[in-house]
Amino acid sequence: MNPTSSPALPGSSLNARRRLRELDRLADGQADSVVDVLVVGLGATGAGAALDAATRGLTVAAIDAHDLAFGTSRWSSKLIHGGLRYLASGQLDVAHESAVERGILMERTAPHLVRAQPFVLPLTPLVSRGQAALARAGFLAGDMLRVGARTSRSTLPQPRTLSAVETRHLAPALRPTGLRGGLLSWDGKLSDDARLVTAIARTAAAYGARILTRTRALELHRDGALVRDETTGQELRIRARTVINAAGVWAGGLVDDVRLRPSRGTHLVLRSEDLGRLSAGLHIPIPGETNRFVLVLPQGDGRVYVGLTDEPVDGDIPDVPEVPETDIGFLLDVLGSALDVTVHRADVVGAFAGLRPLLDTRDAAGRTADISRKHAVLTSPSGVVTVVGGKLTTYRRMAQDAVDAAVAAGGLTAGPCRTASVPLVGAARPQTLAGLDVPARLVYRYGSEAPAVQALGLEDPALAKPVVPGHPVTGAELVWAVRHEGALDTSDLLDRRTRIGLVPEDRSTAEGAALDALARTAQVE
Repeated sequence: MNPTSSPALPGSSLNARRRLRELDRLADGQADSVVDVLVVGLGATGAGAALDAATRGLTVAAIDAHDLAFGTSRWSSKLIHGGLRYLASGQLDVAHESAVERGILMERTAPHLVRAQPFVLPLTPLVSRGQAALARAGFLAGDMLRVGARTSRSTLPQPRTLSAVETRHLAPALRPTGLRGGLLSWDGKLSDDARLVTAIARTAAAYGARILTRTRALELHRDGALVRDETTGQELRIRARTVINAAGVWAGGLVDDVRLRPSRGTHLVLRSEDLGRLSAGLHIPIPGETNRFVLVLPQGDGRVYVGLTDEPVDGDIPDVPEVPETDIGFLLDVLGSALDVTVHRADVVGAFAGLRPLLDTRDAAGRTADISRKHAVLTSPSGVVTVVGGKLTTYRRMAQDAVDAAVAAGGLTAGPCRTASVPLVGAARPQTLAGLDVPARLVYRYGSEAPAVQALGLEDPALAKPVVPGHPVTGAELVWAVRHEGALDTSDLLDRRTRIGLVPEDRSTAEGAALDALARTAQVE
């Protein structure tokens, strides 16, 4: 295999040609067109279920009406949490599960995509000494979660107290007046949540799963689904021995008796220069709250994300949630409580909101911030398995439980779950990744495939240039996404395979490069 032209994991390339071929095979009516498991939804949980089932020896088809990571899975804080927040609210099982899954991602399955991120909680005059003591105890308890999950100290360093000088060294934008110091903690940070989903889906494809985007489920049944190819309008029936509904916030629209109570989380996008040099993320306490923070998350690409809110959402679920001005104002106000620089509304160059698919288990008066993040797996009277709740960090365990239920519902013969030890596309030992002669940024996004991505730019210097001034993504990365990561149009390229589209101005600038990448691949095919 030539590493400059194909991925390191055989069979993991997703592209338009493969999609059409596999959709045709499912529709041809032959005996082998019946799959063991049909997964509906290709966010983290759905892609994870496809991988889990495929690695157990089951035949799998996984569909999504739009694209990989089109829904909630691309709107996260880009963090792999260890469960500290859930520990504080008494959800010990959820906290432990989160810490275990964080360790699996960081040390076994995706060390190229998930790394340690330092955070500083500044001890400003708005943080009482009692609150500081409580936070310090919480971080120490979080470190005990790390121990219980058997995650190495070299992976996640120990939390500690910082002096005021150390605190401002890590975050010079903090207001010095009254600053008593800070609390340093560590958590997992993703290079990109949508890239994680892409890696999961491609790994599932390498194990034989048929990954079909732009394929909308119209009806779900025990033995399959009526679907529509959104690129042509053609309807067909996919036959399956069991069905997993992993459609996230849209799951209730496909199966009766599944009640969800979505919660909106909003992030702002700022230019890095507006906040100065940030060597760490920030936990900024929300005034009047004891266990809620606004997170300031430097991305390393000239941008900083600021989030997040937790507000209930009523009514119809949109494809792309809108960001209310009230959320933006709230986040800016909390920023202003701790920073020495003023961030104006005009400094917000982008914003995004995600909807958490929380299971409705309480009366309407309860806050969505208080609803448990524990996931649920429900089997309907018709035999369709639905998985809801949870969070990005625990996608693998959610997928495992969903496949367990599907195997039982369909009376299937399958091997045990293997995904806790199955490396995702691009994963390699840290020393192997460190030895690659390519920019670290590419390694952080593509892992062992980084040399192949870089080679596209070496073969054609036009592809080695950034597609947006001040943003590091190159034309080679867009071409790679079309050839190997299943990108079918400009939105796939700019809004999910890369994060360029989070800033509308940058998205407009990059549109031509995205069209060029699609055209280059069409010429090759």
